[in-house]
Formats: sequence, structure tokens, C-alpha cells
Amino acid sequence: MVVDVLYLIAAVCFIFALKGLSSPQSASHGNYCGIAGIVLACVATYISVGISGAFHTLNTLIAIAIGGGIGACIATRVSMTDLPQMVAGFHSLVGLAAVFVAFSTCFAPELFEIVGLGGVFQSSLVEMGLGSAIGAVTFSGSIIAFLKLDGLYKGNNVPVFINAFLLSSIICLLTYFVTTECTSAFIILTLLAFIFGATLIAPIGGADMPVIVSMLNSYSGWATSGIGFTLHNDLLIITGAIVGSSGAILSYIMCKGMNRSLLDVISGGGQSNSSNKSDNQSEVSRAYKNGSAEDAAFILKNASSVIIVPGYGMATSQAQHALKEMGDIMQKEGVKVRYAIHPVAGRMPGHMNVLLAEASVPYEDVCELDEINRDFASCDVAYVVGANDVTNPAAKHDCSSSIYGMPILEVGKAKTVLFLKRSMGAGYAGVDNELFYAQNTMMLLGDAKKTTEDIIKAL
Repeated sequence: MVVDVLYLIAAVCFIFALKGLSSPQSASHGNYCGIAGIVLACVATYISVGISGAFHTLNTLIAIAIGGGIGACIATRVSMTDLPQMVAGFHSLVGLAAVFVAFSTCFAPELFEIVGLGGVFQSSLVEMGLGSAIGAVTFSGSIIAFLKLDGLYKGNNVPVFINAFLLSSIICLLTYFVTTECTSAFIILTLLAFIFGATLIAPIGGADMPVIVSMLNSYSGWATSGIGFTLHNDLLIITGAIVGSSGAILSYIMCKGMNRSLLDVISGGGQSNSSNKSDNQSEVSRAYKNGSAEDAAFILKNASSVIIVPGYGMATSQAQHALKEMGDIMQKEGVKVRYAIHPVAGRMPGHMNVLLAEASVPYEDVCELDEINRDFASCDVAYVVGANDVTNPAAKHDCSSSIYGMPILEVGKAKTVLFLKRSMGAGYAGVDNELFYAQNTMMLLGDAKKTTEDIIKAL
């Protein structure tokens, strides 16, 4: 009875945590609710298992200390720009845990009370088979996503028929395992699922990685839910369903933000590294206007409205505090200052909303694409900080571009565009931004934080 009550309270904490994380204002409270839910879940699990003896208690505490210590060490040292990699890495561990539990139940089903007179319950065989397959896909797919996000692996095109063959083989083996309880089939389907996870994610382009990480998050949730059914643990079922559904919804939101279908993203979306490279090479020789901090300060002094567009360049240079200071200076002079967030860049890989909240930018000054896009045409200056793909006009008219059809922040309609970048290189999608060469664009090349601080001094 006590365990059930604790599980129920923990589940409510997780629901409030998800609700809190839906808004920057309540995100910190959401985190605290999530931590409280995890603590209660651990206590309830400890009670339900009924571990007795000092030796077993010590082993459990040591395991918790090791895991918690590693997690705390990673969380305190990881930079804001590396959070997507960290998320992908942690997802892989959830998938691997699902595989371990599935193997435990497969080879020692009597310990989990899933054996009847006719052998292992068929429903349990389905649960452990699906849990292992989804967990294996989540593990290997998350590892590939981590390597791609960290720039350690560029990826290779995988023929569609290979993935189709792997998926159909996994389904056939799962069916055979459920009907025969053949452990060899279970092992083979798990190994194929590991391969399938890698081949599924390998060809996907860097611009689609935010969606993939969110999708893998959803996979990890469904794997957790499968573990819950196998272990007869209501909390894991509820938590897995929450994570799985929320990850799927977030994937849908980001796909909508890019005007892409999830199937198109998973299949690689026709992105070609070679075509992107050729695009970049053709643009290198084009002329552009290169300005200084003093030039930018002069333009900003004479503006009446400014829209700041933060991108990955802001996250890389940690320029959010300098942007806030610059915005405060202009607002004191009567300039209308707002921040424009793209629905994809706001979540990952730049998570701009989080960075701006960290710098105490007022929430009412932060606008989503739909509510601010129409205002670029009437604003004096668009101050773009490394937001490359989400401002690229090629998404609107270049049918051959890998980002074609993606809704963009139409900064090019502003009277003047001040574009901060380290270099003239392309963004995540590997597509050169034609906005760099527009008549109303001034490039401010260098570190975004230092450039903004120089502008502040000039102001």
C-alpha cells in the first residue's frame, strides 16, 4: 500500500515536472518536481524489493552513489552548447537499460513471476521482445546522434532496402520468439535492432538532428514503458508513456517548424553532403559588406526598433548576457527591442529560450516566429547572432536546397541586417546563406560576445 501511494505521488510529480518545463517561467519548479519524483520512486522501489542485510544495502547505496556521481559530474561540466550531445548520450543509457531488463526476464523469467503452467506468458514475451528491440534501436541510434552532434561522425548514406530488410527481419524474429520462446531468435533480433538503430540515424543530416534527438527521446520512453509492463511496475508504465508521448509531440512540433514530415526526416530528407559542399564552394567568391562594431553602433543609435535573432552563434560564444546589456542600453534610449525565436532553434541545438532566460531577458520581449515575422518589414535593424539556417531565404525559393520549405525568420525584410558570425561558413544544414550577400546586410565577423561588447562600448 505504501509503495503504491509513493508511486502515485511520484507519477504526479513527473506530470507537474513536464507541465513546468513547458514554460521558461516555471522551468526551475518543473525540475524540482522531477527531482522529487525520482527520489520518491527510488525510495518506493527500495521498499518494494525488500532488500535485507547490510551487504545488499551497502551495494545498493554504492551503485546509487556511482551513478549519481557520474551524472552530477557530467551535468556540472557540460557546456550549454553540448546539451544536445548530453541528452543523446543519456537516451542511449535508457535504451541499454531496457535491453538489460529484457535479457534478464528472458533468461530468468521465474524471478519476475511471468511464468504460468504453459510457460512464459505470451504477453510478457511480446513486452520483452519489443522492449529489447526498441531499447537496442534507442541505444545505437543515440550513440550515432551523439557522434554526429559532436562532429565526430559525418554519416553515410544507407540504401533504403537495407533498413527495410532489417526492420522486416526484426518483426519476423519477434513473431517467431513470441510463438516459440526461442532465446536464439530473441538474441538475434536484439543484435539486428542494434544495427538498425545505427543505419537508421547514420544518413540523417545535421540540420535534422534536433528532431532525431527528440524522436530518440520518445523511443526511450516507450522502451521504459515496456520495461514497466515486464516488471509489473505502474510508475515505469506511466513515466514511459509520458516521455514517449511528449517526445513524439515535440518531434511533430519541430517537423512542423521545418515544414517537413517525420518520415522525410527519418529517410534522410534527400540531404546530400556533396551537394551542400558544392553550394558552399560556389558562394565563396561572392562579395559581401564587412562592418565594424563602430559601424553597427552608429546604425543601432539611429534605429527606433530592433529585433535580435539569437542562434547557435550566441550559444557558442555565450553572448546572451552581452545581448541583454546592449538591449537594455537601447531600451533606455527609447528603442523598441524584441527577440525572435525560431521553433527549432529555440529547442535544440541552440535552446535559445533557455539562454535568454538565463540572462534575465523579460519573457514578454521574447517572441515566436509566427507572432513576430510580420514585424521584420517595419523594423529598422535585425541583429542576427549566428542564426544561419533559420534565416536563410533559400528555404523559400530554392527547390534544390535541403532546407526548402522550412519556415524562416524573414530578417531580410528589415531595413538593415547586422549578421554576427565567426566566419562565412555554412550552418548545420551545410547550405550557404544568401542573406550574407544581400545589399541591406552588414557582416560582423568574429566572436559574437566580443563584438557585442565592443558595440556596447561604442554605444
